[in-house]
Amino acid sequence: MKGLRMHFVIVPGIDGSDEEHWQSRWQAEWGMDASRIAPSSWAEPNLDDWVGAIDRAVTDSHCDQIVLVAHSLGSLAAAQWVTRRRPDRSGACGVFLVAPPDNSAPNFPKTAHGFSSLRRVPLHVPGVVVCSDNDPYCATSTGRLIANAFQLDHISAGNVGHINSSSGLGRWDFGRALLTAFSSGLVASQTAS
Repeated sequence: MKGLRMHFVIVPGIDGSDEEHWQSRWQAEWGMDASRIAPSSWAEPNLDDWVGAIDRAVTDSHCDQIVLVAHSLGSLAAAQWVTRRRPDRSGACGVFLVAPPDNSAPNFPKTAHGFSSLRRVPLHVPGVVVCSDNDPYCATSTGRLIANAFQLDHISAGNVGHINSSSGLGRWDFGRALLTAFSSGLVASQTAS
C-alpha cells in the first residue's frame, strides 16, 4: 500500500465556490491532487447533472484514494452520489461534508427543487459532517440529525455562518486541520488492511 496518493474532489454548492472560498484556496494548494466537479447546472441545480459531474471527476482522477470535499448543496449531491454508486466501481474512500443545508426548510433554494426530496440514509463510507452553530440554512439540531442519518461523525465549527466566503474564513485553517486528521486516518486504515 506504500505510495498511495490521496486525491480530493471538490464539490461546491450553488454557483460554485469563488476564489475567496476555502474550497478554492485548498484546491489551489493541492494542485494536481485535487479536481472540481463541472456540472452544467450551477445556477439551477439538477441533481442528476451534479451526481454525474461527481462521477466524472472521480473517474477522471485515476486514483484509489479519493475524498469528496463538499460544501452546502454539494454535500447533498455528494451523499446522493455515494448512495447511487455501483458496488463494482471504485468510489470515494471518504466524504468531508461541510454545511449541508436542511432540504426541508422553508429557505431551501427553490432552484434546487430536485434536491428537496432527498432522503437521508446511511452512506456506508467513512466521513464527517461539519456544521456551523449559526448556519442560516441549517439549524444546529438538524445538522446533528443529518450526520446521524448518514451515520457520520458530527463536528461543530462554532458560529461561522454558512462556512462560505461571506463568513470571512479565508483559508479556514480549522477545517483544513479537520480534513488532514480525517484523511490521515483513512490512509492509516488502508495501509493496515
